[in-house]
Amino acid sequence: MPNRIAYMPLNTYPEAAPDSAILAAVSFAASLGCGLHSSTFAVTIPQAASPLAGFLLGVEGMAHAAEERSKAECGRLETLIKDATRSEPNISVGTPTVALGVSLDAAMVEARHYDLALLPWSAETLSAQDMAQSLLFGSGVPVILVPPQTVANSVHHIAVAWDGSRVATRALCDALPLLATGGHISVLTVEGEKSLSGSIIAQTLAASLKRRGYTAKAVNITLGDRTIAAALQDTALSEGAQLMAMGGFGHSRLRDFILGGATKGVLSDLRLAVLLSH
Repeated sequence: MPNRIAYMPLNTYPEAAPDSAILAAVSFAASLGCGLHSSTFAVTIPQAASPLAGFLLGVEGMAHAAEERSKAECGRLETLIKDATRSEPNISVGTPTVALGVSLDAAMVEARHYDLALLPWSAETLSAQDMAQSLLFGSGVPVILVPPQTVANSVHHIAVAWDGSRVATRALCDALPLLATGGHISVLTVEGEKSLSGSIIAQTLAASLKRRGYTAKAVNITLGDRTIAAALQDTALSEGAQLMAMGGFGHSRLRDFILGGATKGVLSDLRLAVLLSH
């Protein structure tokens, strides 16, 4: 059987994702039965256009110092990952050197050579958000965001945020191969909401999954005073899901992180691993 390998790109400039999130993502790869390749991107910063301006402002010195910090961070992250995976056979770490501003596109292209992307998530780390956006909308592979508090267990229960849309279908199809044998699927819909409406669509999907040999059930959520994002995560966690699958909605031509309300709300307070497909 072919090896499934996850891809984990890590920015080092201006900041890396928190170590706790990186280690959670590494552990989650193992829980999926995946190998892992990580790229830690070292940046080069172009010299100032005017030598005189560079001398007066110290720009070249600052650029060189930033490059050295980036390179040192690559080395530190490689050690962090390898120390955490000594017992895992299918782990590799590379350090591509890219010009400032190129790492997102480089990661997007590299991701296409792997089965999925695993991204350490931090709502406070802009570089982590930028990386998620780039891979979600440009790589063509499913993207799993892993918050620091994720506990590494085999994925025996998946929740899917279901509205019957194309992107939700894509997310479900991307998540199913990750489900452990004999696992469960909870189909989540929010009652009374236009964006995620109706028990019938949840029951219809659950019935279809059962016909295909899965253990599945429809879970209809009442919002109360919660947001859709909070309700989805509350329910996924209470059902015992280790992974929630969602569709990632459209983006602007400038690649602003403009997502559907439920998706964006989940990302602002991520409490379990979430698979996004576009």
